This record gives sequence, structure tokens and C-alpha cells, in this order.
Amino acid sequence: MWFGKIIAGLIGLMVAGPLGLIIGVIVGHYFDRGLSNVFRPVSAQQRHEIESVFFRTTFLLMGKLAKADGRISEVEVAHTEQLMGQMGLTPEHRREAIALFKQGSLDNFSVDDQLQQFRTHCGRFPNLARQLLNYLLSLALADGSLSAQEETVLRQIASGLGISRNLFDQLIRMIRAQTQFKGYGEGQGGYSQARPSRADELATAYEALGVEAGASDAAVKKAYRKLMSENHPDKLMGQGMPEDMIKLATERSQEIQTAYELIRKQRGI
Repeated sequence: MWFGKIIAGLIGLMVAGPLGLIIGVIVGHYFDRGLSNVFRPVSAQQRHEIESVFFRTTFLLMGKLAKADGRISEVEVAHTEQLMGQMGLTPEHRREAIALFKQGSLDNFSVDDQLQQFRTHCGRFPNLARQLLNYLLSLALADGSLSAQEETVLRQIASGLGISRNLFDQLIRMIRAQTQFKGYGEGQGGYSQARPSRADELATAYEALGVEAGASDAAVKKAYRKLMSENHPDKLMGQGMPEDMIKLATERSQEIQTAYELIRKQRGI
């Protein structure tokens, strides 16, 4: 690929002349290498490795997170079992997931070592890191709250995945809001038995998309399309995400769609 070399070289030439051209081409070379790495097709062997590591990391960290506040609650167990049910795991994979969950809850389990393995195999696809964190946030928020201990573990994981503090805070708000919309759709009212007011529901919709209520129509559409792209089944499968876990991303897309439709109707766009 040569796009980066041309652009960076031209910028360098305009800013600093011939020397800037040379420096720009060098910088562009590394940019192109990064793009080449991202767009290089995933081989069958790489796909198998990514699927395996993603699966293992998810349930190991779920176990760690569930034990963060000293004990694994019934709600967390129920949510994990619900997750496995949604994935349609085979009996063999279900047993493996349970074993990984228990292993992750042990005191001697190393989060950093597991994240290093995840970065090695899945690091070329930043979206997979966000998907992993989405699953963990969903578990942590299953009981409607986030304990200080859970937040500490989640921030450690986010940092290890290269996710900034600001993005992490935004993801918490988005996942909480998206989960509430799932509750509305099931007639459960999210964390509350009573459905919220129209104004509160609309505010939750904006949080689900990660935009301010005062954002322009163009900004709302851009945020919506970005989220739908990140959760698109074909894209995730191409990155090596396990097929069973893609079902969960599809459900997340439905929650995002519900939030966007509410905003779209209110704005008339």
C-alpha cells in the first residue's frame, strides 16, 4: 500500500521542503504497514486462534469480574448462564465456558497475562477489544449497578486493551442505556418495573448512541451508522469473532436500532 507515503510525503514537502518529503515518506511507510496489517485477510488458522482466544478471554474475565467484590452473586451467575444460552453453546463448549469462568474467579488468575495473549492474537482488530469490553460491561451491569471493585477490574481491563478512560466512561453509559432498551423491548422496563417517561426514554436513547441530545442530525446518523458497522455480523466474522458470540452483537444492534428509531421519530429525520 502506498496511500500513506504519498499523503505524508506531500505534507512534509509543503511544510519543510525536501527534508520534510523524506521524513513524510518514512512516516507514511509505517502508516501503510499498519493499514496493510488491518486489511490483510484472516487465514483459517488465524481465525481458529482468534476464535479460541476471544472465547477463552471472555469467560475467564467474566469469572474475574464476577468475583471482584468478593462473591459471585446469583444475578451474575444467571446473566452468565443467559449469555451461554443466547450463544447456543454445545454441551462441550458450555462445560468449557463454565470451567473458564471458575478459573478466572481464582485469586491466582492473572488479568494482565490473559490480556497479553488477547492482544497478540486479536490486537489487529480494535473492534474486537470493544466487543469484549461490551460483554464484560453487560455482566457488571446485570444487577443495575457497578461496584467500586468491579469498576477497578474493568478499568484495568480497558487499559490493557488500549481503551482510553474517556471512551471507557462513554461505553459504560452506552451499554447501560442499550441494556435498558432491551428491557423495554421485553416489557420489563429495564432495571425498573415501571416504564420511564417519554423524556427519560429519549435521554436514554441518546446515551445508547453515545451522543448529546443537542447533537446535529448528521452527528446522530454518523454515531448510529458507526455502531451498526461495529456490530455487523459479516464484519465481526471477518475479524475472527466466534460465530456464537456474533449472535450477541446482533442483539446489541437491535437495541441500538430501537434507540435510533425513537430519536429519528422525535426529530422527524
